[in-house]
Amino acid sequence: MFAADSTARKATLTGLLAPLLWGMSVGLVRGISEDFGLARGLMVLYGISVVFLLFILGRPKLSAYPKKYLWFGIPAANLCSICFGLSLALSDGGAQTMEVGMVNYLWPCLTVVFAVLFNGQKARWWIVPGFFVTIAGIVTVLAGDAGFDPASFAANVQRNPWSYGLAFIGAVAWAGFCSMTRAWARGENPVIVIFVIDFVIFFVLWLFGVGGEPQTIGWKGVVSAVLGAMAMGGAYAAWTYGTMKGNLTLLAIASYFTPVLSCVFATFWIGADLTLSFWKGVALVVTGSLVCWHATRGSAPATSDEVSTEDRGAPLKRAPASSKA
Repeated sequence: MFAADSTARKATLTGLLAPLLWGMSVGLVRGISEDFGLARGLMVLYGISVVFLLFILGRPKLSAYPKKYLWFGIPAANLCSICFGLSLALSDGGAQTMEVGMVNYLWPCLTVVFAVLFNGQKARWWIVPGFFVTIAGIVTVLAGDAGFDPASFAANVQRNPWSYGLAFIGAVAWAGFCSMTRAWARGENPVIVIFVIDFVIFFVLWLFGVGGEPQTIGWKGVVSAVLGAMAMGGAYAAWTYGTMKGNLTLLAIASYFTPVLSCVFATFWIGADLTLSFWKGVALVVTGSLVCWHATRGSAPATSDEVSTEDRGAPLKRAPASSKA
């Protein structure tokens, strides 16, 4: 009994590293793109991540995945990776990079909504105001210190529609991936398969000259690539271990603070100048996501085998207190 409790605590502490590592991703991906170029930088990032994960997780078995998951679930994750990387690389400056990152951080709220719509997850009525609080947070971030004005808001997005649009598509794609993972993955960990495909995609884009290439590569780009690969790979590995053996509810709550950690890291890594209105927007996004999660808490409990190990913390179903593997 005591050994089981010790294992659960260790797994939970390990899993708590994942939100911290994911919080570094926005700033690191931006730094990699600036020093290596768009496609080449992300190719390097995912290549190092694959090597790192092979040592931790070993070779995946494609035969263990249902065909519909291979054809629809994993490609949704690849779409998210592409949109996330391109949206950050195309953003203009540190502040806009964080704005785009906040649009992408709609995924926790969208994941819960998708669970209700497509996975049969029951939810209480306050999921609706929680969703709109999250949207209000994104609007606050994009509106800036001047406050929300429809004309200026539209002008802000129109200055770089591709960047904001791709970030939103990425958030929707990840929410869809989480929903399909819960329904189809059978508890298998697809992260290496996803990262290998991401590597191939950005390799092809690099061959076609997408994103250009700087003349020189600075130390910051090299450090960003190594840290980024360790952060992304380590986050997935830590999260998988934590969700299998740790406290799922605690991990789910912690994952919703990823946007805050991302902002803190960005202030010193990419020199993002974040205003008071930005932080207000961040607070609304986190609050709205927590309200959405709480609206589903305690409904339709799932066993640990039913919980996706790759949903980056979106708590679609709460495991009962006794279900610690």
